Amino acid sequence: MADEHARGEDSGTFFVVRGPVEPGDKRGRELGFPTANIALRNQSGQVGDGVWAGWAERADGTHVAAAVSVGRRPTYYGADGYRLVEAHLLDFKDDLYGETLTVWLGAHLREQQKYNSGEELIEALDRDVAATRKWIDEHPAAELPDLGTPPPDGEVRRLG
Repeated sequence: MADEHARGEDSGTFFVVRGPVEPGDKRGRELGFPTANIALRNQSGQVGDGVWAGWAERADGTHVAAAVSVGRRPTYYGADGYRLVEAHLLDFKDDLYGETLTVWLGAHLREQQKYNSGEELIEALDRDVAATRKWIDEHPAAELPDLGTPPPDGEVRRLG
C-alpha cells in the first residue's frame, strides 16, 4: 500500500478511504461538479494521485457512483496543495457536510494535471464522469468486496 503509483484498475483491487465530509473552496460547485471532500491523514501518497472511478457509500449504506480526484488540486495549488479526496457524486444533489462517507476507488482513470483554464478543466471533468459511468455499469456496487471494520478516518485501506 505504500506504493504511490498503486492502481485499482480492473484487477479486483479497491482502495477505500473513509471520513467526514469537510467544507472546501467550493470550486467544484462553481464549475458544475460539486465534491464531497475528505482529508487524507498521510500526505505522502498511500494511493496514487489522479482521477478514479468508484463508489461513495453513505452512512445509511446507500451507494452513489462517484468520479473521485485524489491529490493536491494542481490547477489551483500547484504542488503545495493539501492532499485530499474529492468525490463528485453522480446525479446527487443533497448536502453531505458532516456526514461520514466511505469512498471506494476502483479504477484509475488518469493522472492529475494542471489546466490553463476553467473551461479546460470542465472538459476533462466531463470526460471523467463519462468514463466513471461506463466503469460503474460494469462494476455495480452490489459486487463491492466486504469492507469489514472500516479504516480510521482519513486512512486508506487496500482491498483485494
